[in-house]
Amino acid sequence: MSNRNYWLDLFTGATWEEFKKAGGNISGFRKSRWKSVQKIKIGDYLLCYLTGVSRFIGVLEVASKPFQDDSPIWKDEEFSCRLKVKPIVELTPEIAIPVLELKDRLTFFDNLKSPHAWTGQFRGSPTKWKISDGEAVVEALLEAKAHPIVRPIDKRKLQYRPKPIKAKIGSVTIPDTSNEEPSIPKVSTKEPSDHLEIQYHLLKLGSEMGFDVWVARNDKGRNYKGKKFSDFKRLKQDLPLQFDEATNKTIELIDVLWLQGNAIVAAFEIESTTSIYSGLLRMADLISMQPNLNIPLYLVAPDQRREKVMTEVNRPTFSSLEPSLSEVCSYISFSSLLENIEKVSSIIRYIKPEFLEEFSESCVLEDL
Repeated sequence: MSNRNYWLDLFTGATWEEFKKAGGNISGFRKSRWKSVQKIKIGDYLLCYLTGVSRFIGVLEVASKPFQDDSPIWKDEEFSCRLKVKPIVELTPEIAIPVLELKDRLTFFDNLKSPHAWTGQFRGSPTKWKISDGEAVVEALLEAKAHPIVRPIDKRKLQYRPKPIKAKIGSVTIPDTSNEEPSIPKVSTKEPSDHLEIQYHLLKLGSEMGFDVWVARNDKGRNYKGKKFSDFKRLKQDLPLQFDEATNKTIELIDVLWLQGNAIVAAFEIESTTSIYSGLLRMADLISMQPNLNIPLYLVAPDQRREKVMTEVNRPTFSSLEPSLSEVCSYISFSSLLENIEKVSSIIRYIKPEFLEEFSESCVLEDL
């Protein structure tokens, strides 16, 4: 069909399952999207994308004109702007295609202004895509159906995503204060060792990849299991003074930096304590002072803190920044970092910083 259009159709793991259980023949969108839904024609393709795990899972062909119906299909929302559909290809979450697998085939990965700018393509649906991008996704999904590759998936990521709340500045999250941790956290001897362990591994990884490394100025005298941070041969004693004094003082306190010459290749804040807030504030300060800073920023936190990180990053305070904190920061869990370091242990000196994208997770809220 030469005049076919391609539209993004966002699902969570839960809404995809509910769609399938209801017969898999009706896709729906929020009432606020009615104007966009009315532009979709019979024969158009819907590109089904799982939020939270950032994977393409299917293609649906539109089989009816748009209509409004609030009969129950989905548990938590009506998605009353609906279309009858028929499947062209449907995968399981385990063989669904990670979007980063297609970065060489999708035009919105070209000439990115910031490392995570591509996430703006997944803010809401339906969104009309370029025909070339739509065709690339369909081709990749058909290939995956014919030659499936199983990629393990975190079931918690599949099922959970903070629910965005509309505000004048866009979609934000408001943490539930009834579930907040105590303001004075319990003393734990394990948390500092977790922080030091991850800090040590990030310094070691960066050094072995051939980068100079920086550890927060107040951590230079620390050690992990007797291994002194100051013993890393590539540890920088001073940072290049390329910013104003306030920016440099902020950067000096970031947990770990990888550097190449005078350029910062990646920045990491490790949050193992209860509040997970100090690193977020440091990143936010950095964005406020240097809004055009093009550095990959990573929040590294325990697996069980993932939901907290996602919610805090999308607070109104951070969402009102330009760019928003969620657009420039990605989340890496402790376990995925350690597992992937182990995987590349024999080839570390040959890998590039981009390999972090394969297991980091965007913090942008996808507005379903």
